[in-house]
Parts: sequence; structure tokens; C-alpha cells
Amino acid sequence: MRRTPPPLNWFRVFEASARHLKFTHAAVELGMTQSAVSQQIRAFEARLGVQLFVRKPRGLALSDAGRKLVPKIEAALNELDAAGRMFDPKPKEGLVTIACSVSIAQWIIAPHLAQFHALHPSFKLRMLSMVWPDEFASASADVELRFGSQKQVGQGAQRLPDRLIAVASSAFVGSLTTGPLIESVGTLEGWSHYGQAAKIAPLPAPHYFVDSYGMALNLAQQGVGIALVSSILAQNSVALGQLQVMQDIDFIGQEGYFLAQRPDSAPAQAFVQWFKGLLSA
Repeated sequence: MRRTPPPLNWFRVFEASARHLKFTHAAVELGMTQSAVSQQIRAFEARLGVQLFVRKPRGLALSDAGRKLVPKIEAALNELDAAGRMFDPKPKEGLVTIACSVSIAQWIIAPHLAQFHALHPSFKLRMLSMVWPDEFASASADVELRFGSQKQVGQGAQRLPDRLIAVASSAFVGSLTTGPLIESVGTLEGWSHYGQAAKIAPLPAPHYFVDSYGMALNLAQQGVGIALVSSILAQNSVALGQLQVMQDIDFIGQEGYFLAQRPDSAPAQAFVQWFKGLLSA
């Protein structure tokens, strides 16, 4: 039976860590927390059965095994990048390439896309699903909707007016103190930070853990529990009465959504104007 290879992201995390020789710097580049990078490296080492790094007080050093692995992983990632570009369509007049997370596409753009087409019937949209900062760097998109901190993804971009809010299905009966709570892991702020800001204590420990705000919203809308999510992702479902806001305080997290665009593209400018209109509606 063919052995299942390690997750692709482990290779990406290793390559960035080997290049920077600091987990903190790799985390900033990849849009992850330092602890998440460290955990994935430990899991990779356990899977391979070798030590890839020598931990030192002021950083990292590659082990013999790590040095042997670096050129192979660099070559493999370059091959994957080249393969992904093979069939990229050539730029076309009126084509707008949008790079964003699945959560942005599903919860903000998709519900209103017919409206954009009605306003601009000659424009064509190409949407690329992206999460990590280095993915955006290689996307050559006309519009980028990035998630992270100002330091991670804010360069040359405008932060969108979002905050963290607690939402649940409109039929949900319960409270923050009874739960169940849904936690989006991998972000800097969670329920513990929110509870302190809202002066609600003690909050129960989260019962469900997901890796994106979009998935947290899906669970909340299905009546599973209460999700702590970005307000701009939830606003359409709240307006339609599908979700209710359980607690709404002025809690602006260290992380958020940032928008960057090509200034020389008229279709991109039209999309950005339309997109910002959705957020202010």
C-alpha cells in the first residue's frame, strides 16, 4: 500500500523556517502563530523520525537531516508553483482577478455577485482561494483581500472596518455563559480575550474548534452554538435574519481583513468600489 505523504503545509512551514532560522519570522511570513509553526515542525519531525532543527537560545540551526531536506523541498515547491502557473489564462480586457479566502468569497462576495454582474456585465471575475501571505505575493491579483495583522499583511493595504462579534442561529436559545462556544483556532484573539473585553466571566471553555471564521459561521447558522467571527463576514446573514448577534461590543482585534488593489486597473477599481459598498450597506 502506498504511504500517505505528510501534509503539504508541513513542507511549506519547514522551508520558511529553514530560510529564516526563526519560527517567529516564518510565522509572520506564513500568516500563522509562532506556536502553530513550532507544532507543525515537531509533527513533521515525528513523522520523518529525524530532528530537522537544532534549537538554540537565539534561533535555530539546521541539523544534518534538515540540510539534506532543504534543496529537495525547495525544488518540489518550485515545481508546484510552476505547475500552478502553466494554465493561468493570459490577462484579458475586463478581467478582474480576486485573491481572497474562501470565507470572504462565500459570505460576502457570492451572495451579491449577481448584483455586480448586473452593474458591470462586460467584466469577468477570476477568484483565487488564498490564505497565506506568500500565496498572495505570487498571485499577481488585481485585488487582494488578506487576513492577518498589520505587520503580517497590512503593507500597501487598507484595513477594512471589521470587529469581532458573537453570533448564533436566529433560532438559538442560550447565552455566552452557557454556550456551547465555537472557537476559530489560529487567530490571535479568541473567546478568552472577548470575555475579558466584554467583562463576562467566566465563559465556558469552547466546545468546538475550527480553522476558519467561515466554518465557524456555518456551524453557528446550523444551530450548533455561538461563534466569534468577523463582523463583515456575518453582516449579510444577520441582515437576512439567519443569524442573531448574541453580544456586540466594540472589540477590534489585532488581526483583521486588509484590501490591496492595482491602481491602474479600471475593472479592479470598479470591483473595490462595489465591494466597499457591500460593507457599508
